[in-house]
Amino acid sequence: MNYYTGRVGIGEPVVPLDRDLPVNEKAQPLQWHLLPSADAIAATTAERILTSAAQAIAERGHFRIVLAGGRTPQATYQKLAQSEADWAHWLIYYGDERCLPVNDPQRNSTMAATAWLDHVPVPPHQVFPIEAEQGAAIAAQRYRDVVMSAIPFDVVLLGMGEDGHTASLFPGQRPADDVWVVAIADAPKPPPDRVSLTAKALTRTRECIVLITGQGKAAAVRQWRDGKALPIARATACGADIFLDRAASGQ
Repeated sequence: MNYYTGRVGIGEPVVPLDRDLPVNEKAQPLQWHLLPSADAIAATTAERILTSAAQAIAERGHFRIVLAGGRTPQATYQKLAQSEADWAHWLIYYGDERCLPVNDPQRNSTMAATAWLDHVPVPPHQVFPIEAEQGAAIAAQRYRDVVMSAIPFDVVLLGMGEDGHTASLFPGQRPADDVWVVAIADAPKPPPDRVSLTAKALTRTRECIVLITGQGKAAAVRQWRDGKALPIARATACGADIFLDRAASGQ
């Protein structure tokens, strides 16, 4: 893959992560990948996911991935829909969900299905949506058992909002450290009721990939690199590969 690796403007190499260890026991530096466009990010990320999936299936017989919602990952999902893979051994999980009716177009699971999962033969019983239509509290309680049976994940895919939020973890709303899945009742973006994996759950992964595009994210990227305790920083406490375009990097 042809892309710049290292900390943006620094070039510090990444150290391989051991994500089977508890969070913060073996914290590693972040690695930044600067790409020229959002389309390049989508293509690179899809290739990276397919490579990780093939390796995981060869080594462990299955591939467990946590999907991100929002607009940025959609192009990656569309690339995956056009790809060949051993779909029968993929297991799909979600980093967060909005408390809306099943198949509502604003749900993350609906977006992923429309862009990708409806077009590939992943067995339906290996897709684990968050039952957010049951209400945040019930859905969070039920999804905790799903998460506990799945960790460590093979890949966690994250996005980042202009305020530095990721999944449905927003600034000023830090859940207790021992919680795996949290019910959100007052999200600053609609809808207010949501369900989200916490940093504790999101860091239980062999690989974490963060996608950031657009000039509107540049200020949050600067804050993150300056050490501000944003939700995205907590969710990548054990390290991550960050794919960002030039606009998001501030260059």
